[in-house]
Order: sequence, then structure tokens, then C-alpha cells
Amino acid sequence: MQEEMKKFNTAQLLCFCLGFFGLQFAWQMRLALSGPVTEKLGADPLIYGLISLAGPFSGMVVQPIIGALSDRTTSKFGRRRPYLLGGAILASLALWIFPNSGTIVNYFSNSFGVVLAPISGLILAGIMIWIIDACVNIAQGPYRALVPDVIPKEQHAIANSFLSFAIGLGSVIAAATPPVLSKFFGIDMPDTAQFLMAAIAFTGGMIITCATIKEKQHIPTKKENEDGKKKSFLSSLKEFLTTSPEIVKICIVQLFTWIGTMCLLLYFTLFVVHNLYGVPDIIQNGTEALYESTRLSGTNFALICMALFNLVCFLVSIPLGVLSTKFGNKKIHFVALVSMALAYLILGFAHTKLLVVIGMGLAGIGWASILALPFAMLSQYIKEGTEGSVMGIFNIFIAGPQVVVCTIVAWIINQNTYSVDSGIYYHWEYAFFIGAVMLLLSAFSTLAIKEK
Repeated sequence: MQEEMKKFNTAQLLCFCLGFFGLQFAWQMRLALSGPVTEKLGADPLIYGLISLAGPFSGMVVQPIIGALSDRTTSKFGRRRPYLLGGAILASLALWIFPNSGTIVNYFSNSFGVVLAPISGLILAGIMIWIIDACVNIAQGPYRALVPDVIPKEQHAIANSFLSFAIGLGSVIAAATPPVLSKFFGIDMPDTAQFLMAAIAFTGGMIITCATIKEKQHIPTKKENEDGKKKSFLSSLKEFLTTSPEIVKICIVQLFTWIGTMCLLLYFTLFVVHNLYGVPDIIQNGTEALYESTRLSGTNFALICMALFNLVCFLVSIPLGVLSTKFGNKKIHFVALVSMALAYLILGFAHTKLLVVIGMGLAGIGWASILALPFAMLSQYIKEGTEGSVMGIFNIFIAGPQVVVCTIVAWIINQNTYSVDSGIYYHWEYAFFIGAVMLLLSAFSTLAIKEK
């Protein structure tokens, strides 16, 4: 089947990655703004971390199931496309509801006389985060499986780099739009407008990709159907890990990588708002309004930094793909991870905006590599016909480590506070120190991988 595949030209690769652009646009909004939104509804660091368990749990459960199902799907629309589009539409609905959770709860309470608990808005918001994350995972696994499905092996590295390119571009536009509108046009986008914009981008991008990528209809053989029914999850995991000792090494790299990565993605905005801009984490009753302007400024600055982080990812993603083809994936990935660990140390000790900007720019190099090269290394060992299952199982080593960040790291932050005249603050920077150690462990684990 591989020899029948035609090489993709640049235009086709751009169309291929457009759906991932929309997916990452939505994911960027969810990561950057879910902290401030849930905080307003009453979430402390530990509660926010527990709500954020939605991502890793749905990644560990949803992606393997959907990946296996997509391998055996015989729809006339293809194996992967029904999951791409279905996940996008459901996630977009939840993206609209999430920032409106408090308003929706108040509406039902006032209109129908329904007596609801004070935390009902937070509960609804938490449910929407779980739905968003589950639907993102429904789309993401089959999307990654499209690479070996429709693109020749010799283009796998460059195709994954194009996906990294799309992720960077989607994140840059998502993060930069609100602060740019505020700075140059005096328009302050509320959370509701930003999430609506994300919903439109997600569904729109996925529609275009599904309409332009041609999947061959897959009819599973009798043996494939029997194997799919007989295999338990544990047997599939065992088969995956025993295919090659290099797969185990790649999974170890991912385990450390994603503990480190989520320390930044989950807590950066809250670090900027509270530690850099001085907004207390625990505000006395009736004083929240005093900090609303500062909170908005801090959130906009965090979005600018996230835009820079993803702009660097966007700019270096294709060059990283080219360099990895010349020097090998693991060497380039090692350098990128070390640079990201250094960036975390800069952020952890940063007390000025300039240092935060430098740290986020440097971290973007590692981010571009994380989004492409581990998948390129793994693709060398995927058996034809198992792409969806493999990507789903591989995602366990991305999602599983995030549980540590949502629980243990959140608990460490929650237990460490300091007080000044303006209020009580958490040590959000601790997440960066923990993340730096994890990234260094990941970098040196990469050197043990033997590439074909």
C-alpha cells in the first residue's frame, strides 16, 4: 500500500494540516483561559488541577478506544474522517458553553426558580472541560493516524513537521488576537467571544481538511476483525511495547517530556497574572473588582507570551524537520529539550517581563520538536493497519504523565503560599522547576534510542 501512495506537494500538506490548525486554536484557548475562568467561579490551584484531569484521563481512555475503532471503521466517508468531524462539532458546542457556565446556571435559577448550589457554575464548567478534552482526543488520535494512512513513509517526518507548523500557527493566532485587538483597536474581547472564535476555527478547519483529503475505503479482513475482537487493551499494549525495545525508550522519553510540558501549559497564565502582575490568589470579599483591570492586563500579557512561544514553534518546525532528516531525530530532539529546560529555569527565576518573554521564546524550540519528532521516531515501527491503535496507545504516555501535573504538582503549589500586604500568593513558579528536571530526564533518555 505504501508504494501506491503519491508524494504530497506543499499545497496538499497545508490542506492536510488545516484541521490541526483549528484543533490547536481551540486547545490554546482552553489551556490559556480555563484557569482564569474557573478561578472566577471559585477554583483554587488544587481544584483547577483536578478539573484539568479531564485531559489526561480522556487521552488515556478515549484515544486508545477511538484509535482502535477507527482502524476497523468501514464508513464510506473513510476510517478517520467521521471521528475528526464529530469530535470537532461536539467540542465546539462545549467551547461555547464553558465560559457561559455561570450565566447559564444563573439563568435557570432565576427563570425557573431552581435552587442550585453556589458552585453549580464551577461544576458545569468542569463538565464542559471534560467534554472539550474528550472530543479533542476523539479527533486527535485518528488525525495522527492519517499520516501513515495517506502519506508515503519518506514524508512522515516532514508531514509531522507540517502538523507542528499548523499547531504553532493556530496557537499564535489564537493567543495574539485578543491582546492585538485590545492594544491597537481598543477592543477587549470577553472570554465568551474568544471561546466562540475557537469553536468556529475548530469546526471550520476540520471541515476543509475532511473535504480535501482523500481516504481509501478500508475493508478489514476477516483476520483483522477477529484479532480486533480478541485483543484486550492489555494485550494490545503488550504487543505495542514488545514490537521493538526502541518503542519502550520512546515511551519513556514521552513520559518525562509531558510531565515537563504540562507544567508550563497548565500553569503559565496563572503564574503571570499572580506572580508577575501581583494579583492576589486569595482576595478578601468585595475587593475582586480592584484587581479586575490588572487581571485582564496580566491575562493579555500571558497570551502575548504564549503567542511568541507558538510563533517560535511555527518558525522552527519545518527547519527542525529538515535538520532531523540530515542529522537524525534523536540528536535534534535532545538539543531542543535541553533548550526548553533552560527556558523553564529562566521563567522560574524571572521577575521582569523581559525575562519571561525570553524564556517563552526559547521554550518554543522545544515545543516544536515535542510535537513532531517523537511521532517521526515512532512511525518507523508502526505495522500497516494498526496506525490508529498505535497512536491511541502511544497517547497513554502523553496523557498519563499529565495526571502527575494535575494532582501532585497542583497539590505542591496549593500547599505553598506566601503573604504580603496585598494578599496571599501561591508559588506558581515551582511548576517550572519541576518541569525543568523532567525535561532534562527526557533529553538524556532520548540519547538511548537507536534509530533505523
